[in-house]
Amino acid sequence: MPYDITIIIDDLPGTLARVGESLGNAGINIEGYCSFPSGGKSYLHVLVEDVAAARRALNETGIEITQERQVLTVDMQDQPGELGMVARRIANAGVNIDMVYTGTKSRLVVVAYDLEKARSAV
Repeated sequence: MPYDITIIIDDLPGTLARVGESLGNAGINIEGYCSFPSGGKSYLHVLVEDVAAARRALNETGIEITQERQVLTVDMQDQPGELGMVARRIANAGVNIDMVYTGTKSRLVVVAYDLEKARSAV
């Protein structure tokens, strides 16, 4: 079951490397990620399968997960119009997408409050 974990790190050289090393050393594959800076911090979203193992690995190195959310991943073709088609299906189901980013293997990662309704739509 895929999860998006949110980690707030300092916006400094090496902090992203520390997250990647912590997860990698624990054998946890990062299946997608995105980040954005704000006020000296970086808000990092990481897609993982085993959220409990990710939490343990990060906690051991002093990195705190601030939020964990189950997400929907959608396999997409790498071609024009795919995002619009998937987003339209979810919108037509009346679901608002909170956040979206791409994962490995051309997967769309969808974070939504009504995940089951979104999953049914695609």
